[in-house]
Amino acid sequence: MLFRMYQRYAQNNGYGFEVISYEEADEAGIKSCLVAIKGDMAYGYLKGETGVHRLVRISPFDSSSRRHTSFASVEVLPEFNNEIEIEIRDEDLEVDTMRSSGAGGQHINKTDSAVRMKHIPTGLTAFSQSERSQILNREKCLAVLKAKLYQKAIEDRENEKRALKGEQRKIEWGSQIRSYVFCPYTLVKDHRTNYEEGNVDKVMNGEINNFLFAYLKSQI
Repeated sequence: MLFRMYQRYAQNNGYGFEVISYEEADEAGIKSCLVAIKGDMAYGYLKGETGVHRLVRISPFDSSSRRHTSFASVEVLPEFNNEIEIEIRDEDLEVDTMRSSGAGGQHINKTDSAVRMKHIPTGLTAFSQSERSQILNREKCLAVLKAKLYQKAIEDRENEKRALKGEQRKIEWGSQIRSYVFCPYTLVKDHRTNYEEGNVDKVMNGEINNFLFAYLKSQI
């Protein structure tokens, strides 16, 4: 549902939306996915979406029609370009290749074109299966990994600033940033800014600009 929400957001705002990797869950839904949203100031608007999102609804998979709560973690990274130099040593990389599968895998069961990388010192990983060749997926995977290293450097610097100021911020699974409630009432609420809207269907159709702007204003 979040995947669809961000896809609709991109369409509504004239942004490009590209699926880089997509792994289906064992029973239903998405286990994990990586998408690129491209356009003017896309990262600036969306960076506040990083965090845990909470969904409350009547599950369509429950024959007893009980209310269920589920969680999804969202991570937003800036697209890495070569204007900033980030060096990754070959000995610090663990690279695996495999057959593409799921959405975006054009060569399913044909060639080992998908690439997964792990940066051993930090444990950060990246996966790409959207390109037809292993070489192109490797390049895209490396760019994603560099973006994650860049984002980590930004977060480390911010954490150092908070430590000097004596601030503490919990980053854990239970500390959700936003709730989407379909039952017993309808409400979408951002727990950082307290901004909320009652039309949950509108929000799930990608109309999230008010939430983005409320967060950005709170950071001024």
